[in-house]
Amino acid sequence: MSDLSLGATHRTLRHEVTDELRRRIVSGQFGQGERLVEDRLAALLGVSRNPVRESIRVLAAEGFVQVVPRFGATVATLSAEEGDELFDVRMAVEGLAARLAARKCTPASVDRLRRVLDAARQAVDEGRLEAVADLNTAFHQAVGEAAGNSYLNLMMAPMLQRAQWVFTQTAAARGPHSWSEHLSLCEAIAAGDEEEAQARAVAHVAAARRSFLAAVGRPNRTKHAND
Repeated sequence: MSDLSLGATHRTLRHEVTDELRRRIVSGQFGQGERLVEDRLAALLGVSRNPVRESIRVLAAEGFVQVVPRFGATVATLSAEEGDELFDVRMAVEGLAARLAARKCTPASVDRLRRVLDAARQAVDEGRLEAVADLNTAFHQAVGEAAGNSYLNLMMAPMLQRAQWVFTQTAAARGPHSWSEHLSLCEAIAAGDEEEAQARAVAHVAAARRSFLAAVGRPNRTKHAND
């Protein structure tokens, strides 16, 4: 975050504060279970308590914050079960997104995917884990946009925010593997191979699931044809 306070910008303040708090939660700067005290957050971000209070409500609705009566707000705890359930949804949604992206890809959409991959490769090489996580999400967003389906993108946006929260727990180990899997998926999309693009997307999510479950000490009991 820049030295300027958020209150000095011209964006809608509630959205600005919400984005910043979400970013800090997803990146791990605010740890799971950590208390979120309105006064402290307001002072940290250079705003009044009102936009902080409104943002906490938004983040609670998104599942990033838990609000307990007479105790206050804390960063939500992401259980292994919740993370595992997310991968089930990701397999279905991202598999479809990859299939549609291969069907509808254009030179411009493929170029965008490749530019994100180039930036991600550099971030991996330099060990910039927060940037790796951001670019990992940016790649999946680009696939979703290449799919050209507005309903699909409505589902993908909140799912990818949650997925990035999961990814940050394994970014150090997963970064290089995720990049190579994304490169493989990009090649299938660029070739217009719908079946292969879907299969590679599902295999990518399956690999991410195994990494997450290993990180949280839970065995992977779900088997998939693409594993």
